[in-house]
Formats: sequence, C-alpha cells, structure tokens
Amino acid sequence: MDKKSDPILFFLILIITFLSACQSKEKQSPNIIFFLVDDMGWQDTSVPFWSEKTHFNELYRTPNMERLAAKGMVFTQAYAYAVCSPSRTSLMTGMNAARHRVTNWTLRYNTSTDSKDSVLQMPSWNVNGLQAVDTIENSIYATPLPQILKNNGYYTIHAGKAHWGAGGTPGANPLNLGFDVNIAGHEAGAPASYQGENNYASSTNDITWNVPGLEKYHGKPINITDALTLEAIEALNQARGNNKPFYLYMAHYTVHVPLEPHHPYFQKYKEMGLDEREARYASMVEGMDNSLGQLMDYLEENGMADNTIILFMSDNGGLSAHARGGEPHTHNWPLKSGKGSAYEGGTRVPMIVSWPGKVQPGSKSGSPVIIEDFFPSILEIAGIQDYQPIQSIDGKSFVPNLKQELNQSLPERSLIWHYPNKWGGTGPGIGSTSTIRKGDWKLIYWYKDQKLELYNLTEDIHEENNLASQNPEIVRELAAELGDYLRSVNGQRPNFIETGNPAPWPDEIVMK
Repeated sequence: MDKKSDPILFFLILIITFLSACQSKEKQSPNIIFFLVDDMGWQDTSVPFWSEKTHFNELYRTPNMERLAAKGMVFTQAYAYAVCSPSRTSLMTGMNAARHRVTNWTLRYNTSTDSKDSVLQMPSWNVNGLQAVDTIENSIYATPLPQILKNNGYYTIHAGKAHWGAGGTPGANPLNLGFDVNIAGHEAGAPASYQGENNYASSTNDITWNVPGLEKYHGKPINITDALTLEAIEALNQARGNNKPFYLYMAHYTVHVPLEPHHPYFQKYKEMGLDEREARYASMVEGMDNSLGQLMDYLEENGMADNTIILFMSDNGGLSAHARGGEPHTHNWPLKSGKGSAYEGGTRVPMIVSWPGKVQPGSKSGSPVIIEDFFPSILEIAGIQDYQPIQSIDGKSFVPNLKQELNQSLPERSLIWHYPNKWGGTGPGIGSTSTIRKGDWKLIYWYKDQKLELYNLTEDIHEENNLASQNPEIVRELAAELGDYLRSVNGQRPNFIETGNPAPWPDEIVMK
C-alpha cells in the first residue's frame, strides 16, 4: 500500500517526521563562545562589578559588555590567577594551579621565567606548560577541554593568544590541544605589536613575540584585535557549513602590553584629558568591546543568537605595577594592587555569562567562582556527561548558579591560589605566596618571611585591615586547610638560599 492510497498513514508519517525533527532540534548542542581578555581588570569597564559605580566605570566605554550583561548574568566575585599561564592551564584542564604546577608564565623550552630573589630559591615547576602527550618533561599531561568538545561533535576554533606550551613543544600549537582551527596562537603571551602596519612584529631581530598567521593583514592599518575578529567570523562561517555546533575560544591579546593606540577610539580619550598611556589603554579596552559587539551582531544576523552561550572572562587582574599612567597599584580600585598580586586586584576579574532561555537577563551572582570552574561548567552546558579526562578535576560547575538553582549566598567552599614563584613586577601582594578564601575570610601566606594576613572581604574589600592577630582560630583553621591541600596535590614550595631548606607550609608556622 503506497502513501497516496492511505491518507491516514501518510498523515501519521508526517506527524512522526515533524515530532522527530522537533526533538532533534531540541537536543541540538548549543554553540559556545568563550571570550577571554588578557590582563583586563575588574574595573576596566562601564559595567559595575561592585555594589556601586566608580569613576573607572564612568571612564571606560564598553557598551557591548553592557549589552551582554543585560542579556545574562554578571558574576561579581569571579577569580582567575595572578598571571596568565596558570589561569589558561586551569581553564583547559579544570585543575587548580597547585595541582597542574604551571604556576608562572611560560615561554621557552625548559626555561623558568621566575625573577631572582635574594632570600628564596624558586621551586621547580612545569615550565613547559600544558601538553596532550606524556613525552614532554616539566609539563602537565592532561586531556584538554577542546579535545573533549571535539570528541563529542563540536567544531573547535582558537583565535588569538594561546600561551599554553613552551616554544618547541606540541602544546605551543593549539591544533595539538583539540582545536580544529588555530588563528594566530603560539607560545608567546603578547604581540610584538598590535599594528598591521608593523606586521604585528618586532622592529628588531627578536621574533619571539611576532604573531603568526595574519600575513594577509601585514602592511595594512588594521589593529590585531580587529583582524582576529574578522578571522574568527570567517571561521564561524565555515562552522555553519559543517552542520556542527561550534566552540569559539576568542582569546584576545589585548589589553596586554605593549600599550598601543587602537584607532579610531584613541583620540577621544586624549581629548578627555587622559595621559598618553592611559588613553592608549582605554582605546584598547573599547576595541576589545567592539569585537564582542561584532560577534554578537553576527549571531543575531545569522539566526544563531538563541542557541549560543557567551562566556566573558579575564585571565588575571588588571596591570597596575608598571607600564600604566598615573599612580601604580591604583588602577583596580577599590581592589588592592593588580596583576601579579595575591591581593584582590591581582585575581578578581570581570565575568559575564549569557545563555538564552536559561539565564535570567540582567541577573547577578555573588557566589565566588574560579577559572577552573569553567571546565566542568562548559561541558555541562554542552550536554557532555560521559567524559573521562586523564587529570583530576578541581573545578565545580557553576551551571546551578546560572539557572539560579542554588542560594546565591557564599557556599561552603574554599578557593585556593598557589604562587610560590616570583613575577617580574614589584608592589603590594607581589611575591611568593599561597592564599585561601573561605566564605568572607581570606588568608595570605608569604613564604619569604612566613607572614600571615587575614582579611574579611565583605567588610574590607580594600584589604586594609590585617585581622590575623585578632582571629587566631580562623587563621589556624584556614592555614591547616591550605597546608593540607597543597601537600595533597604535591604542591611545590621555594627553598631558602642560605640553608637550602624548604620554606615552611602555612600550617607549620601556625602550629609553632
């Protein structure tokens, strides 16, 4: 019996086909854009991440961040690590920096980037960064996030700064870490220049910082932020033809040094009275925001906005120790200090998540989250449950927060930062430290002089009043938890140059 001879059967087939198509559409995995900015501070935006607007929020022009915040959820207590490679490795692996041991920024094969110290000998750490193979010494062997996404049907795109594996190792190339496409990513963590007229390259013979893969823009008046955005959109066009969901890791080099003007935004900041360096910085922030707007426009124009999640984040606190205009260590106010510091200015960062149909527009979350939380969160967003990474996962999914399934008060969970290294800058909170935050309380331990600092962040966001001497029981409790965790993950610690002995763990000092 053919379909024409039995209209009832034909009608039933149509209904079944329609329902099957609807179910297939409903189960379609969402597209995901992770928009990561380099060195962007908590206050480098017109979106307030504090309880009130500040003069910084009035200064910067980020209308597309405002647009994203209006569509999604603003996280007011989001954290990364104090410098870039630890954060980026934690994002890719779901591991705390103490566990993956990429505790400083990477660059050259088997070469530490630690500065010299007169008292401490910096510890051995994974200077070769993240690898998806187990044949590279001094590296963390792990299953990268994009590889899991790719294995589960995603088309994975990397655009911009990679900075995962040291030069000459497989991890220096994002294609070896699970990406289908690599746009301009290599081992270096900054561009030699942001200007196409300079070929995004150095004027000297040092090619370390020259950005690869953007030769079509060489000699042209186009900022690297704009070039990366154009290339990312072209990759999204290719993704549409693949009939796969996409994961775009849009990792801008901006606003990292060198501070260079991003035209056409620069002149207006000069006319506002900003000095040269701050006008350049503000123009770079606005150029980044324009990139975000172009991607959002693309999604809307191509009917993809309703099935695309956008996650916005910075990889560490805003630069303030050097290279900026004005007084150092003040650019992240009300937070103390900046990039490289254990204080809030070095680790608290802007974070926004837009998830149409799931996240309430214009909502806020005060729950503390940290960058390794993105690993399980993104996989849950993608609907991927049965994955078995090589590594142990420290991150916790914040999807319940997005869906407002949890009480938005501080959860009983500790966040830990481990930086037993020495960064190149100097200033408040910059040194070899380990830190724990639990609830309102934050404890910082200094390896050099075994000093302990305790702050109540709800009452003292500026970290001005060290309450350690007034609260010995809280210090003891937090130091014990911090020391136990660091030992459990085989965290490294510096040695004293004079004796060769390791610096004590934080709880060893408390128990004296």
